[in-house]
Amino acid sequence: MSTKEAVLQALESCSGQYLSGEELSTRLDVSRTTIWKVIKALREEGHIIEAVTNNGYMLMHNNRLITESGVRRGLSAANKDIDIHVFDAVDSTNIEARRLALDGAGDGTLVVTGHQTAGRGRLGRSFYSPREGIYLSIIIKPNFDVSKSVLITCAAAVAVAEAIKEVAGLDARIKWVNDVYIDNRKVCGILTEGISDFESGQIESLVIGIGVNTDVSNFPEELKNIAGAVEGDYSASELAGAIASKVIDYARNMEARTFIDAYRSMNLVIGKRVTVYKGKYKVKPEDEIDGIPATVENIDNNGKLVVVYDDGSKEVLGSGEITIRL
Repeated sequence: MSTKEAVLQALESCSGQYLSGEELSTRLDVSRTTIWKVIKALREEGHIIEAVTNNGYMLMHNNRLITESGVRRGLSAANKDIDIHVFDAVDSTNIEARRLALDGAGDGTLVVTGHQTAGRGRLGRSFYSPREGIYLSIIIKPNFDVSKSVLITCAAAVAVAEAIKEVAGLDARIKWVNDVYIDNRKVCGILTEGISDFESGQIESLVIGIGVNTDVSNFPEELKNIAGAVEGDYSASELAGAIASKVIDYARNMEARTFIDAYRSMNLVIGKRVTVYKGKYKVKPEDEIDGIPATVENIDNNGKLVVVYDDGSKEVLGSGEITIRL
């Protein structure tokens, strides 16, 4: 471990408290001048470090740079030893996680970055992934019937909303199936992909990709009207760790469905009038296929949407090629 990494890890371990230059110097067996130079270098990289005479240095909570030690701080005790791969930038965390899974990476392996150069959304669309976001993918080795894979996406949405509340202190809601909102603006998207064994035809791994906006000031104009951000005084690393930990815990206890009541209570659509779009589309369903007005009655225990159409008929909708608009 380099001196810079050691200083950053020491500051992260004292989150919310000052650590004196003298203590850092003694702990790491380097000179005070070296500590000062390292702090300067960390600030130049973007870490927010406050310095107060006679108190020392403190890494501020609103640090948006992602580090492995910071991510581990956000993990639950049961997940402290998962494999974590942190990148300054990567094409897509889902693509990288897929590479790792094919090379034998284990259950719970986490890929995380603050910038994607080729982020992907549903149906192969691009996912805008500017710097200072939180982009992570988790490899899950399913111990449940993969026909219920929609449930893991529901669980991931609950994990994100719960982690945002715990780490950033903000109330988040869910739009069926997998979008997370704060103040009626989308702050997070989720994409779950399967990796199959070609010989057996079985799903060997699921890769759950999660993108969280932390700043929308540089978003394109067409996205600023709908996109929101998880703002405030919190560590991006800790939020990434908390999200991953909750997703892993829910996935390992999928049959218990402990998240489903929370998924219902957090959902924006129950009781609302929506338009249901069935079928394939390239950009916007409302411009390409006919929609059907309906009222959302409930979400069932399999994460499917129960809707009532205007003629009184009822249907249970899986995600598949179904899109809804409020």
